[in-house]
Amino acid sequence: MRTEQVDGHHLTMVDGVAELAAFLRARREQIKPEDVGLVSHGRRRTPGLRREELATLAGISVEYLERLEQGRDTNPSIGILTALADALRLSEDEKRHLAALAVRRQGEGLLPRHRPEDEVRPSLRVLLDRLGQTPACLLGGTFDVIAWNGAWESIVRPLGFLDHDSPNLLRYHFLHPSARRVFGEDWASTADELVGWLRAIQADQGVDAAGAALVDELTAVPDFATRWTAHPVAYRRAGVTRLRHPDTGPIDVSIEILKAAESSHWLQVWVSYD
Repeated sequence: MRTEQVDGHHLTMVDGVAELAAFLRARREQIKPEDVGLVSHGRRRTPGLRREELATLAGISVEYLERLEQGRDTNPSIGILTALADALRLSEDEKRHLAALAVRRQGEGLLPRHRPEDEVRPSLRVLLDRLGQTPACLLGGTFDVIAWNGAWESIVRPLGFLDHDSPNLLRYHFLHPSARRVFGEDWASTADELVGWLRAIQADQGVDAAGAALVDELTAVPDFATRWTAHPVAYRRAGVTRLRHPDTGPIDVSIEILKAAESSHWLQVWVSYD
């Protein structure tokens, strides 16, 4: 069970208290007064908005906001969360994340715990093979790559992605010595996205021992730790990624993400690459 400290309070991530509290505080500290029409006077002891400024914008008391940010209030209303989302200028992904955190915190007894990955269904392995020359892999909930086809392996093995027995997207990106060369100028934006994915999946599914261990391991890396503390949020979508391949040079990969039914597995398909 992983814990997170918020204003001196050690709160478990599993029950969602620390995650919601830390998310609200991180967003408050990242938004500038001028972004919400306020004038900044003189030197400020804390980054971003002061609590009293956000409380005024959201129409709530400073004392109540403090309880939320310290995890001492566990049942904010939909109206309160909506007012905070509007005051903080949250993006659509961030609003979805806030809602997921609130639902998980308030309905912990009804929501399923994030379970260890089940065995890969034989039908999914057949699907990977039948994709033939279309590269594809199967991702677990914490972005372990748990199955793949030959076409995908032929591209990523020279990148060092399969150097370890249990490949993982985040471990490769933050720990492998080739990752910065492979992603080039896109390394930082991809890092933001990967950390955002992990935050979002934990809100949706909760945190298991493997997810907590992954965060603990990567927190030793400053580039990960800084991003994790900032609470970026991103949901997996189709997109294009450029890879600097040692054999073929730069390739642009168009990726589709498909959810496997009745599991936490995701199929990543490289629909085109050149």
